[in-house]
Amino acid sequence: MKLVTTLASLGAVALAGCSTIPTAGPTVSQVFEQATTNGQRHFVLVDVDNHVVTTLLAQPGASFHARFQSYGKPPPPKIGIGDSVSVSIWEAAPGGLFGATPTTGATAGASGGSTSVTLPEQVVGADGAISVPFAGRIPVAGRTPLEVQDEIQNRLAGKAIEPQAIVTVPKSVTNAATVSGEVVSGARVPLSVGGDRLLDLIAAAGGAKAPVYHTFVRISRDGVTVTIPMAKLVSDPAENIYVWPGDVLTLVEVPQTFAVFGATTQNAEVPFAAERMTLAEALAKAGGLQDMRADPQGVFLFRFEPSSVVGALNAAPLATGPNGTSPVVYRLNLKDAQSYFYAQRFPIEDKDVIYVANAPLTELQKVFTLINTVTGPVISGVVVSRSVNGGS
Repeated sequence: MKLVTTLASLGAVALAGCSTIPTAGPTVSQVFEQATTNGQRHFVLVDVDNHVVTTLLAQPGASFHARFQSYGKPPPPKIGIGDSVSVSIWEAAPGGLFGATPTTGATAGASGGSTSVTLPEQVVGADGAISVPFAGRIPVAGRTPLEVQDEIQNRLAGKAIEPQAIVTVPKSVTNAATVSGEVVSGARVPLSVGGDRLLDLIAAAGGAKAPVYHTFVRISRDGVTVTIPMAKLVSDPAENIYVWPGDVLTLVEVPQTFAVFGATTQNAEVPFAAERMTLAEALAKAGGLQDMRADPQGVFLFRFEPSSVVGALNAAPLATGPNGTSPVVYRLNLKDAQSYFYAQRFPIEDKDVIYVANAPLTELQKVFTLINTVTGPVISGVVVSRSVNGGS
């Protein structure tokens, strides 16, 4: 009788401690219960079906083409303040302003006794002008080399013998773009007259150092910054837009990862192995569900979604997350064979959290294990005691 009473007491204590039994997380029923408590919604709970998968796949991502479509191909480059300008002047015959003398350094032309002189390279000053002998200060900022040539020739007309000028820009700081970040050789890259696209600029800087699916391309233009995966830039020709003067192009390495918890073979932060991953691939990377623990009806994915996505899922946004996003929990029921097709299409995003709930029987098994842990030594002690006392 004393033994029965003792065992009953110990069993009651063990059962009383069921609420504190170690577990990886909530059960399926607990997740549903915690979505709304005391009339207050804590997260949006969505069962994954074909509509949900189709909606997520249809969401537009960041796009250079969409954001900068009004820019197109940049206009012909113009001279700017800080650019280096070179001017060469020809006269039709010797004896003019720029005739060949020991002091001018001019050289005789190859035909008809014409003479020429190349002025020292000049940097366009803060006033936007350069100096040309006998022509004065020539405004060049905001003008093309051809326009500057005409200006110089007009000013020298009547002073020099049939003057002709050629203006070049050996070094331009205004008709250039900056490439930095995870490239082999970051630099300010001069842009060609015919126009350069993003991949041309990246190639000019030596290419990306990190794997494509870990690299993001960021453009800052006219106070607007847009970032897209480099894999998207490489695969979609429409995203390979023209570079404009003054653009800042930065390559950023951001390893894409997701976290897995609960009744899977491996609980860990898992890196993406490709540009895109699906929920089926993510579960496989984690070793799949544990047959003796997992509840196949309780595969959950936790993510913050923008209000536009929540609305498209026919749910009311909560806007309690970062930047007005809503916490959303997607539930996949793997007891339904159709759900495996959904898992093959459901897109995984960076920093997603996947949780697989324990089966109810697992929690019950823990209770019995706890009871056995508490009562087992008592029973063993009684058996030993009876053996010593001759079974009495």
